[in-house]
Amino acid sequence: MLTQLFIRDFAIVKTLELALEPGFTVLTGETGAGKSILIDALALALGERAESHVIRAGCRRAEVTASFALKPNSDAAKWLKAQDLFDDAECLLRRVVEADKGSKGYINGRPVPIQMLRELGELLVDLHGQHEHQSLLKREAQRQILDDYAGLTPTTENLAEQFHALRALEERLATLTRESADRTARVDLLRYQVREFEALKLSAEEIPQIEEEYARLANGAELLQGAQEVVQAAYDDDENSISRQLARAQGKLEGLSRYDAKLAEIATLLNEATIQVDEAAAQLHGYLDGLELDPERLQWLEDRIGTIHDLSRKHKVKPEELPALFEQLRTELGDLEHFDTNVAKLAEDIEKTRAGYFKLAREVSRQRKLAAKKLADKVTARMQELGMPGGRFEVNLTALPDGEMSAYGVERIEFLVSANPGQPPLPLTKVASGGELSRISLALQVETASLGRIPTLIFDEVDVGVGGRVAEIVGQQLRALGKARQALCITHLAQVAALGHQHLAVSKRTKDGAVQTDVQTLTDTARIKEIARMIGGVEISKQTLAHAEDMLSRASA
Repeated sequence: MLTQLFIRDFAIVKTLELALEPGFTVLTGETGAGKSILIDALALALGERAESHVIRAGCRRAEVTASFALKPNSDAAKWLKAQDLFDDAECLLRRVVEADKGSKGYINGRPVPIQMLRELGELLVDLHGQHEHQSLLKREAQRQILDDYAGLTPTTENLAEQFHALRALEERLATLTRESADRTARVDLLRYQVREFEALKLSAEEIPQIEEEYARLANGAELLQGAQEVVQAAYDDDENSISRQLARAQGKLEGLSRYDAKLAEIATLLNEATIQVDEAAAQLHGYLDGLELDPERLQWLEDRIGTIHDLSRKHKVKPEELPALFEQLRTELGDLEHFDTNVAKLAEDIEKTRAGYFKLAREVSRQRKLAAKKLADKVTARMQELGMPGGRFEVNLTALPDGEMSAYGVERIEFLVSANPGQPPLPLTKVASGGELSRISLALQVETASLGRIPTLIFDEVDVGVGGRVAEIVGQQLRALGKARQALCITHLAQVAALGHQHLAVSKRTKDGAVQTDVQTLTDTARIKEIARMIGGVEISKQTLAHAEDMLSRASA
């Protein structure tokens, strides 16, 4: 859910920071106060197209930051994890628009392309009343809603797995069939290449081992000379070795410590240093005893490394990739040598997988039809309550041509609506009125509230053209929706505003000759006054205030 929104120098907003709560939040204010500006700013953070004119007059850039709290298994959290952008259970989207530069987007502090902001934004917020973010207008979202409503999501995921498994089998068969034309020549080549690898007997672990051994043997003389020089200087030189000099220095300090006890501690340190030097010298002697200069072994290593590098150049891969290539070539050779058997087995597997897919797809279709009828009836009933008498909602299932299939079944799913009596049902994308589309969306979202994947819903224009009893029903449905998901609504109707769990009042003021937008979270007393203003206009009477207080009291009852 959306937890915070920070805006700076956007339109007529100088600086604004909002804290949002769960439930149903209403935004109210006079016409022109800037309510829609807040939604526009949020849309910018969600990846909407940026225009330089959104920058506040006299400023060089605009900035919007939106903070979200995420559930670990939400679609947005899964997307962030897939993009390696997940950061605990929070998500921070930031958008900066500069007058003379392109806009920049950030997710959890890391710069990202604007398209990634848009992809994530569509999983976080659904804007109803503005087509740009209206997820319900997308067929894939409509299919997902129906499948969630029917409890089919695990089944359709299984169906998708079968579909992809079938496609993989068909692709493998097609590859074998393409290669059958020159199979003999390919088999001969593969046999020769596999024999080369078998003769080499190369393992993935061997390459770093022989390179290390080669480096040691190739530089054996230098290692021998260097180690001898060091052990001579450290210990073997009877008079001038480091060990002898340290011992003499230690003895000198021990003698002087009779006059100053502090020197005894330093003498102890020199004694420890002497022990360390003697230990190092002993290990160097052991190293020299085990160091062998083996010209024959060195030559063998040179030849083997040369053979490995020749083979890697031949196959245009890195030496460490040769063992994996060997397995790949051996598998391909096995496929071709047993071509007839493999083809027959693949054909059998394809038929079994295809039969399983269509069996499951038919069951999915059956359950979709039942759920489609139930969902259509429920949403149609809610449309009547929301000021659309005679309106009708339908879920259209169109079968794919015989033999065709998709990852999610054998039909296309589309939501259709008739907003008025006598009108034929049309796709949601053809609904002209933003208010009608918002109310249809509300009806559908309330009916599927507990199944929704997008945590935050914003409704604009949902109360356009309604009033009285219908307005109160709109508010009640939004409040009900807020119990399952976060819902925000811009409204001009007191009946809707009174039903919010949180109330934000948007106002406009002039300061230093510039117009600014402010937002205030209303307390109980201030909320009564705002509801009264919405009811009674300029003159607010005691009766209007009493009416407002009664509306709020009934809403919270």
